[in-house]
Amino acid sequence: MSRYPTRSWRAFDPQRAVRGTSAAAPVSAAVEGLRVLGLDPGSRTTGFGLVECRSGQWCHVAHGCIVAAPAGTLAERLRLIFERLSELVVRHAPAEIAIERVFVNRNVDSALKLGQARGAALCAVPHGLAVFEYAPRAIKLALVGSGAAEKRQVAHMVRTLLSLEGRLAADAADALAVALCHAHSRELARLAAAHGATSLGSGWTR
Repeated sequence: MSRYPTRSWRAFDPQRAVRGTSAAAPVSAAVEGLRVLGLDPGSRTTGFGLVECRSGQWCHVAHGCIVAAPAGTLAERLRLIFERLSELVVRHAPAEIAIERVFVNRNVDSALKLGQARGAALCAVPHGLAVFEYAPRAIKLALVGSGAAEKRQVAHMVRTLLSLEGRLAADAADALAVALCHAHSRELARLAAAHGATSLGSGWTR
């Protein structure tokens, strides 16, 4: 049985997709210039993607991958993730961070390494910057309309929504998808607030 009650984006409820612990997602009538950094952590490759609201549309700012040396130790890879993401935050000054929630599978060792990579990425987030978490299925549901969508379908929607040409590295495409998922969640929260409904998104602040 599907974890989500519907596969249609029209009925997507961010409250069921976002997991947070404290502050509600900020809602304002105008988000012009708001910049969101999406992260797809990995112990060997960490994808990042930045989008910004311009003239009411979410536009591409930058994307890429932080790739660790194959021969590097886990500690060295984690340090690289922290240092490169710290530089990215300083350079691009995002207002909010969106990150993919750790997916626990049968390989416990891989899950632990992924969790450590995610921790290194979060340590690079400055104090006071809001962080929002999204489950992989929720991200796919928000972009493609199906929580079981394949990676190539997600990448195609990312290219379409952001008017990007050419091939996107899988990790960078996933990071942009996280950022877009948060952007859509934020917009739904704004529309709900405008009609007197409760804020839909939630997150936490370092």
